[in-house]
Amino acid sequence: MGTTQLETVPEPKYWHLKTVLSDALDSEFAVGEILPNERDLAARFGVARATLRQALEQLELEGRLQRRRGVGTTVAPPRVGVDVGSEAGPHTWPGAPGDAWHTEEHEAAPAPAPVARMLGVAGDAAVHAVRRSRTTGGQQVASEVLYVPTVSVPGPATDVEEEPSGAARARAVLRELHRLQLAGQDRTVELGSARADDARRLDRLPGAPVLVVTTRYLADGGTAAVSVATYRADTCRLSFSDTDAVPLLAS
Repeated sequence: MGTTQLETVPEPKYWHLKTVLSDALDSEFAVGEILPNERDLAARFGVARATLRQALEQLELEGRLQRRRGVGTTVAPPRVGVDVGSEAGPHTWPGAPGDAWHTEEHEAAPAPAPVARMLGVAGDAAVHAVRRSRTTGGQQVASEVLYVPTVSVPGPATDVEEEPSGAARARAVLRELHRLQLAGQDRTVELGSARADDARRLDRLPGAPVLVVTTRYLADGGTAAVSVATYRADTCRLSFSDTDAVPLLAS
């Protein structure tokens, strides 16, 4: 990895440095290889460590680098294609055939304020929270919480002899949800930062870039459930099978 003179470059230093580093990743480093530490990189390029961090953060956002706990900054593999849609079609509930998610646990707790507003429930009202995960190529790429108000699923799994947070109760919530006639769904996608719980589940550092897909499920003239799915932005290229599978992010 050679040096370069940055003082005469009209664009921001970190942006030009990002380009130089990206070229070096292509020519000098293999996938999974660990980069030198920040002090050595900053000295080699004659930039402040703050400038270097900006460049590294941008490369992480673009999926070129990964920060891994206890390892450091490594060269990322190409992004994997992750289909956000369902093989069963756009008008299906979570957990239907073709669903790629693994159901893990359930708890009864208030939803986050934005989700509570979408569901039309009080901020302190307990709802069903079903935690699910998604794995591609042996790697967990997404974590989801499906929020279902009790009015949609009033009393599932009353016969399940298991702790309330168990996977059996979570699956029971999904079964009861399937009894409703799904009228439609809508999705939004935005860039976010990994919160502590999702970071732990996805093997990311807190604050790492993620893609947040929020899906609102409609039934009986209102919102019957809301899903908030957090995808790894460094490894995922999202597509939507129910909307002609247009890629959201390029490799």
